[in-house]
Amino acid sequence: MIKKYGYLRVGAIVPSLEVGNVKKNVEEIIEEIKRAANEKVQIVTTPELSLTGYTCSDLFFQDALLKKSIYGLSQILERTSDLDIIAIVGLPLRIKSKLYNCAVAFQRGKILGIVPKVYIPNYNEFYEKRWFESGRYLDEKINILDQVVPVNTNILFRDINDPDFTFAMEICEDLWSPIPPSTNHALNGATVIFNLSASNEIIGKYEYRKRLVASQSARTISGYVYSSSGVNESTTDVLFSGHALICENGSILKENERFAFKSNLIYTDIDIKRLMNERLKITSFEQVENSFYDVIDIDIKDDVEEIVRTYPKYPFVPNDETKRSERCEEIFNIQACALAKRLKHVKTEKTVIGISGGLDSTLAFLVIVASYEKLGIDNKNIIAVTMPGFGTTDRTYNNAVNLVKEYGATLKEISIKDAVLQHFQDIGQDENIHDITYENAQARERTQILMDVANKEGGILIGTGDLSELALGWCTYNGDHMSMYSVNSSIPKTLVRYLVKWIADTTENSQQKETIYDILDTPISPELLPPDENGNINQKTESSIGPYILHDFFLYHFFRYGARPNKIKYLANQTFKGVYSEEEITKWLRVFLKRFFSQQFKRSCIPDGVKVGTISLSPRGDLRMPSDASVDTWLDDLEKEA
Repeated sequence: MIKKYGYLRVGAIVPSLEVGNVKKNVEEIIEEIKRAANEKVQIVTTPELSLTGYTCSDLFFQDALLKKSIYGLSQILERTSDLDIIAIVGLPLRIKSKLYNCAVAFQRGKILGIVPKVYIPNYNEFYEKRWFESGRYLDEKINILDQVVPVNTNILFRDINDPDFTFAMEICEDLWSPIPPSTNHALNGATVIFNLSASNEIIGKYEYRKRLVASQSARTISGYVYSSSGVNESTTDVLFSGHALICENGSILKENERFAFKSNLIYTDIDIKRLMNERLKITSFEQVENSFYDVIDIDIKDDVEEIVRTYPKYPFVPNDETKRSERCEEIFNIQACALAKRLKHVKTEKTVIGISGGLDSTLAFLVIVASYEKLGIDNKNIIAVTMPGFGTTDRTYNNAVNLVKEYGATLKEISIKDAVLQHFQDIGQDENIHDITYENAQARERTQILMDVANKEGGILIGTGDLSELALGWCTYNGDHMSMYSVNSSIPKTLVRYLVKWIADTTENSQQKETIYDILDTPISPELLPPDENGNINQKTESSIGPYILHDFFLYHFFRYGARPNKIKYLANQTFKGVYSEEEITKWLRVFLKRFFSQQFKRSCIPDGVKVGTISLSPRGDLRMPSDASVDTWLDDLEKEA
């Protein structure tokens, strides 16, 4: 049952029609509504004036057509009365002495409500004012097919079991107006808007229409379902393409193929709870309750077992391969420019960085290189310090050294072994006991060295830790946890890899390329425990805390959208089916939750760092969280069935 996870399955039908042939059009619409019902769609819409066709023109004045439309509606109601699906159709409706372009919502043979079009176009090839009246001031209850039904522009259809599941309707030109009715609908509680449209095709209009629909869903923080008349409309002056879209908060979830002569249906699942979470956080979205709205109770049936919507395994990485390079360049520029600004402010050309041969320090180093290029500073002013310890392997050491040399930075090598052994002796730590003290003493020694080198050189220490490590607290307090400016603090581990690979792919220097590719192939490790007998990395981070691909997935849905742990588990099981078992996902999600809560004290005092994406854990910006908060509520939710 997907409603328990906050999903609503919606659809858009573009039926094949004949202009003026209501009987044929009704048959086609019934067939498509039944098809949508078979796909477990809960609410579906058709285009504007779908019973008659949009391009009937003066035929709308013909009593035969108007009466046939009412009869056609009765046939649809009768022959879908055994279905739980809520459907929306368009037809011309005479009320008193005026004709209105209307959307009719119905379920199980009952008409729920009728919404007239507000903005009536009267330009270019569209002269709707010749036939239709604006419904702006219409507020009636009419008797239609022996049912008393409200007709006005301000109707909300609200689920009796969960008021978050509320939808409203508008028609075509309403969306193109300066203040679409859907704006007020959303402010009064509608989370999904259905638009019955008839939008013709001219050069450039397709892209504009997509942007318009997507942007309205973003402004209203809603799901937006759009269905427009197809190619079977009259071509006397214009052509219609049958464009259908389903959007959610600015993103296009589903789109059909235009210019199809046969009927077609698209559908997907809109995350209502995600929309409500977004509305909670955006203070400019001020929901109001206006008395002039009619609220119609509806019962959205839910027999859907699994969502059809899919989610990316790498939510922080662009899905579109063609845009990935563009996005990587943008992120890298944000990082580099932020650091450049900080260097200008503190009036220094010197930076210090600990270079380990791992991904994080490599990205931070390359960000420094890019910022120096912007400021015209010689790379020799980058003081890159490699600090071999008990777990350092030849592979990471050589990669660190090669990277620094290939970019013309200044390399310093300072072994921490003797200093740490002396420290062990001072505090009474047995060097053969490889516990947390053994590990953290090395991390803190390295940070002390880097801080002091920065003082000596008159520069600033650049942090290398990433967003995923901050979320999990996978850093040593007052060790690698600390720096003077952090360039990776809002870059998750999965994105770090893509950024570094993008740099390797685009660099023209073959030696730099070779070194970076080898760094990309190196297992993630803090290298604080001795290597194995073959000199290879023995301490692998993901063996201890779990796969970063899962943790980044958890972080995205938990923090960005406030998803419940039980829902995150459900989404992860759907997304990683065949990759990780349900037991593994539950295990690592439990680890994520426990560490996220228990390690907040580290995030309460992190250095300045630039925000790059939608998620940042800075205590000065995006995360206000007490260090003493209990995780029990979230762990309890994880164990629930729903």
